[in-house]
Amino acid sequence: MKIKCVLVDDEPLAIKVLQNYFTNFADFEIIGKFSNALEALEFINNNSVDAVFLDINMPMMTGFELIRLIEYKTKIVITTAFREFAAESYELDVLDYLLKPIPLPRFIKCINRITTEINLKNNTKIEAHRIEPHIFIKVDKKMIKITLDEILFIEGMKEYIKVVTSDKTYITHKSLTSLSDELPADRFVRIHKSFIIAIDKIKSIEGNRIQILSYTLPIGRNYSKDVKSKILE
Repeated sequence: MKIKCVLVDDEPLAIKVLQNYFTNFADFEIIGKFSNALEALEFINNNSVDAVFLDINMPMMTGFELIRLIEYKTKIVITTAFREFAAESYELDVLDYLLKPIPLPRFIKCINRITTEINLKNNTKIEAHRIEPHIFIKVDKKMIKITLDEILFIEGMKEYIKVVTSDKTYITHKSLTSLSDELPADRFVRIHKSFIIAIDKIKSIEGNRIQILSYTLPIGRNYSKDVKSKILE
């Protein structure tokens, strides 16, 4: 079941950028695009909408005023060029606050957050159509979806990372630290400045070496205590 989204912004270019980003995510569907907040409000209150991507400064009605008039709980993502409204937006329980121009990596993080939030909310409903926890990485100009359960380990290589699964390896331009922020701490652990591993894929630990399938990976001296306490205790 797709996650239904509405875009509300009086800047055509801003709408176009979001549309282009969404083409990379098959689990999401744009069901409405509006430059007029009043029209958007009527549509949102009369349709099932999972997430609204909303600018703040619009004619006739601000984004904040629109949020207060939405009749049912939906995920709100603010898209704006102004930092100063962040505090007020979180008082309205918005899910995320994206600053224009919105970088694709930041958008991906927001998409992953929406997916997680909606899965948690609808846990009993989606059991039969479960969306596996996942990440998106850019490979050869294409956004590749990798479920967390596929990942064996991730290796950092200067400005790139290598995501290794049981049957395939993906290389993308991204830092190991930034990807680490997208991974759940109860499933993944950093064992070295160059390696993050999936805890449930560990075959054995011997000294400062970890075995995952046929791969032997080092535990860095600075990570040893934290790694062993997390894995062995």
